[in-house]
Amino acid sequence: MRRLRLVPETTNWDFFRLTKVFFAASGAAMIASVVLFFAMGLNFGIDFRGGTTIRTESAQPVDVGGYRAAMAPLGLGDVAITEVFDPSFASDQHVAQIRIEAQGDGDASVAQQVIADVETALKTVDPSITFPSVESVGPKVSGELVTEAVIAVSLAIAAVLVYIWLRFEWQFAAGAVLSLVHDVTLTIGIFALLQIKFDLAIIAALLTIVGYSLNDTVVVFDRVRENLQKYKKRPLKEVLNLSINETLSRTTMTSFTTLIALFALFALGGDVIRGFVFAMIWGIVVGTYSSIYVASAILLKLGVKRDWSKKNDGKGGTQFANIDA
Repeated sequence: MRRLRLVPETTNWDFFRLTKVFFAASGAAMIASVVLFFAMGLNFGIDFRGGTTIRTESAQPVDVGGYRAAMAPLGLGDVAITEVFDPSFASDQHVAQIRIEAQGDGDASVAQQVIADVETALKTVDPSITFPSVESVGPKVSGELVTEAVIAVSLAIAAVLVYIWLRFEWQFAAGAVLSLVHDVTLTIGIFALLQIKFDLAIIAALLTIVGYSLNDTVVVFDRVRENLQKYKKRPLKEVLNLSINETLSRTTMTSFTTLIALFALFALGGDVIRGFVFAMIWGIVVGTYSSIYVASAILLKLGVKRDWSKKNDGKGGTQFANIDA
């Protein structure tokens, strides 16, 4: 039985033939993403904007669709409804958490009349429903979450820089980190453009994208390092092309199989995880692209030593050892 292959096992494609075109396209996309972020902003969800959380309990199973339909006429904006599975509650109780965004006056809390209207609307769906707690998240807490999210992504990228620098050389680290910045910037740009809700789940997706893209880049860089030692007389461009071609089948199969699962989740997973899944799909596509056309291209521009007994040529470049393999 023949194995499925998206690309031939052996390829000889020139990935650097249009390096300037891909560099220009990536640079323009990053600039556009930054402009979109400042011009349009992100559509922050309740996690970052503050709001009110209403906890419900009922003897009947949680009807998320029914709850949402009952609350729709109230015009409350962003409403998140999540069923909570808490073993501390009695087995005959079904718990849900309803989060309502802060209203237009900037106050995180929702007016008591609005809460009363919500309770009345939900009782039309489930007369046995009760409301044991109502809590508000203020703008100060939401602002802290934004700051912590930025710190989390920045620390992840910084950790990648240190890891790659220790494992390879600084040129590899620069290529890997710049490709990660490229991926995160473009992901934020597409969220600003499409105004998809941006919440803590998207931050989790960004961190996952960083890890996925790094894994893809390390696979290519590992092969590059092996081939640099094996083919000492070949120009760096040829070694990079060879390395990418040798890992191309693995890269495409890994991305393809991951995307199959993500597309299924996007179609069938519902609104709760749709933003997270979209970020993952976009990140995998962009991450696969950047590991080939950004990280490797930057490595080509910077150059890398193969024989550390040679010194820098004094002109900002790096000499290569002319020693037979």
